[in-house]
Amino acid sequence: MRILLTGARGQLGTDIALRLSDRDEVLAVDLPEFDLTDRDTSLGMVTQFSPDVILHCAAFTAVDRCEAEPETAWRANALATRFLADGARRVGAHVVYISTDYVFDGTKAGPYLEWDRPNPQSVYGRSKLGGELEIDANWSVVRTSWVCGEHGHNMVKTLLSLGEGTKPLSFVDDQLGHPTFTSDLAGMAIKLGRERVPGTFHCTNQGAVSWYQFARTVFDLAGFDPERISPIMTTDLDPPRPAPRPANSVLDNFAWRHHGFVESRHYTEPLRELLAALQG
Repeated sequence: MRILLTGARGQLGTDIALRLSDRDEVLAVDLPEFDLTDRDTSLGMVTQFSPDVILHCAAFTAVDRCEAEPETAWRANALATRFLADGARRVGAHVVYISTDYVFDGTKAGPYLEWDRPNPQSVYGRSKLGGELEIDANWSVVRTSWVCGEHGHNMVKTLLSLGEGTKPLSFVDDQLGHPTFTSDLAGMAIKLGRERVPGTFHCTNQGAVSWYQFARTVFDLAGFDPERISPIMTTDLDPPRPAPRPANSVLDNFAWRHHGFVESRHYTEPLRELLAALQG
């Protein structure tokens, strides 16, 4: 299979590249060599390589920076997706677009289904929804949340660095979500691409927690004292974050489960594996 992988140096892209078969012909691209916001670059790359599948992980994910740089966010998350989609239609490729929980406003009482109406509150969420709107109905949209992995920056790595100190720490206890690990998410995205499965899927690990609960779990499993961590409300953050966060980011993996696919693991399992890799 010929696979075009964008965002190949990112958290998810790196793990996807590691899990693709040696029998695949893979073109892995990222900045600065490939600027997907340039139409000629995107179209030329897709039409020349003529992939069977495009795994589109590239995105501008700095949520707070998106508020200050909205044009960059829209170009990277929506316009680049339009250019890739144009190329995919010309060569008959199946696109798997990685999206986010930020397309929801977080006000629902209970987990979000794939068919719930998006209502993003941040530039990041709106621009990622813009990317979703560029995806054809017979392609795949993967919404995920709270992504962590061995490669790149994420909350687990931040917590490990904080664990070496002694100061008391505070994390918000009024934002809920599913921590998701790239070691598992990579396989889910690859499966949807290989099998050309159409539709929107919520792809996360299992186990809904607050950031406060997640931080305590990481400390406990990493051998640090979880009692150093106390809960606070989002409104108590000092300084406040520029971009609003959904209070409820819990994504029900309904479509994945009812397609007959194997349900993802509870987040503590890949978390243990990640800690072993980072601390070993």
